[in-house]
Amino acid sequence: MEYNSTREILVMPEYGRNIQKMIEYVMTIEDREKRSKLAQTVVDIMAQMHPKVKESGDYKQKLWDHLIIVSEYKLDVDSPYPFPERDALKTKPQKLTYKGIRIKYKHYGRNIQKIIDEAVKFEEGPDKDALVKLIANHLKKSYLNWNRESVNDDLIFKQLGLLSEDRLKAPEGFRLNDTSDILARNKKKKFIPKRENSGKKPYRKKMQ
Repeated sequence: MEYNSTREILVMPEYGRNIQKMIEYVMTIEDREKRSKLAQTVVDIMAQMHPKVKESGDYKQKLWDHLIIVSEYKLDVDSPYPFPERDALKTKPQKLTYKGIRIKYKHYGRNIQKIIDEAVKFEEGPDKDALVKLIANHLKKSYLNWNRESVNDDLIFKQLGLLSEDRLKAPEGFRLNDTSDILARNKKKKFIPKRENSGKKPYRKKMQ
């Protein structure tokens, strides 16, 4: 009995051992034209094994690339695409760079900080006051999603000041939305669409 531990390591396990053996066989064909036709047949089989790959626009080139990779770049055929570079697989992807923006309160997120920074630029007046009210109520709503035990308007106003570096202040006498109202809105059931009318009259129990 032959065990997998004694067999050759699969170059691309997702295609299985049979595909690898097919490619190894194609490499033994001396006639280049025949070898290229058999290579196309193997690519078609690879596509059937992974139908989702067709969702990609360049899936054909990817399959040919995989064919060459499985052959360890030894397969000499007339490919419709340039052969993949061997060193490309060894190249590590570049590290993603993230903006070094520090979030003072993570439960509010980064976007609200951007909104606050824009609100600061507004001229004093009714529009700015309305925007500050919206921001403050949003802060309270976000805070309640994170912690429902201790929240009050003074705390939200204080954190608004910290986030805006004391450049935004709630209008005098302004009160935030009530905590119970915010929580009640969050608990509202999702809308369930009504069933389409089948044309039948609704069943009604006859009165005795």
